[in-house]
Amino acid sequence: MNFSPKARILSFIPACTLRAKGPDALSFLQSQFTNDLGKMTTGASVYGLWLDRKGRVIADSWVIRTGAADEFLVVSLDSAAAVVAAHLEAHIVADEVEVTDETAAWKGIAFLGPALGNLPGVEIPEGFTFPGRRGVEGSVEWIFPASVGAKALAAASGLVEETPARLELLRIRARVPKVPVDIGPGDLPNEGGLDLEAISYSKGCYTGQEVMARVKALGRVRRTLRRVTGQGDPPAVPASLWQGGTRVGEVRSVAADGTGFEGLALVSVGAASGEGACTLGSGSGPRVSVEDKPAAGLD
Repeated sequence: MNFSPKARILSFIPACTLRAKGPDALSFLQSQFTNDLGKMTTGASVYGLWLDRKGRVIADSWVIRTGAADEFLVVSLDSAAAVVAAHLEAHIVADEVEVTDETAAWKGIAFLGPALGNLPGVEIPEGFTFPGRRGVEGSVEWIFPASVGAKALAAASGLVEETPARLELLRIRARVPKVPVDIGPGDLPNEGGLDLEAISYSKGCYTGQEVMARVKALGRVRRTLRRVTGQGDPPAVPASLWQGGTRVGEVRSVAADGTGFEGLALVSVGAASGEGACTLGSGSGPRVSVEDKPAAGLD
C-alpha cells in the first residue's frame, strides 16, 4: 500500500491492543460489539463500541481479523486496554475464547491528508491498516509490532510529522468525538453522533442493544455534542457551561486556535446557540459561542 507524498504522519502508541482467540472468539465479540462482525474477511476492520447495559459508552475500538484461525485484534487509540479487557472478561461465561493484553508490543503511525496515492518506497511491511477517525480526510492508521519499528519508520521517511496539537484542533473542527473524552461512561453514543458509524441496528443482540433500539425508535436525545469557541487561553476541561443560572452542558475537549480556543461540548438540546450563548462557570465567566449544528446523528 502506498501513500500520497502530500500526506503527513503522526507516530503513536495505541491505548489498547488485545488479542482474542479461540473457537468462540467471533461469536463472543459479536455478542458484545455494537457493530456487525459477521462478514469480516482477513485483514478487515470494523469500528464500533462497547456499551454497558444502560447503553452508556465504556470504550471504542476497531476489531481486526488477523488471518489466523479464530483470532482477532481489538485496537483502540484512546480507550484503555484495562477497561476494554475488564469489560470483555466480565462477559466470558462458557465461551471458548482467550483475551490477552498485547498493548506494550504494538506501535502505530497515522497517515494524514490526501487520499491514498503513489509514493515509491512507502509500503506497509507488516501489521494492519484501518480507516482513521481524526477529522482529516483520507487518514489511515497503521499498527505494527514494536519489533519492526525501524522498518516502519523507514517506510514513512520523507513525510512530515504532524503535531498532536494541530491534529487535535482539526479533530475538533470536524466534530469527531474522542472516546472516552467527549463521549464516555455517562453518555449515549447517539449524543455524539456515533450511532451513524459505530452501531448496527440489524445485527443480533449485544450488551446495551435494547437501549439503542429504544433511542432509535424515539428518534431524539436530550443532549448533543457541539463545537464551541471562545477567546483567551483554553480552559481546563471538563468545564461547565452555563446559561444564566442554569448549567446546560460541559466542555469535554479543547485546543488553541491562535486567537482563542475551540472545543467540543456536550450540551442540552434546548440550549441556545450563537455568539456569547453560554459562559464558563455560573457567574460572569468568559463567554463561549455554541455552534448551531449538532454532531450528525439522531438529533
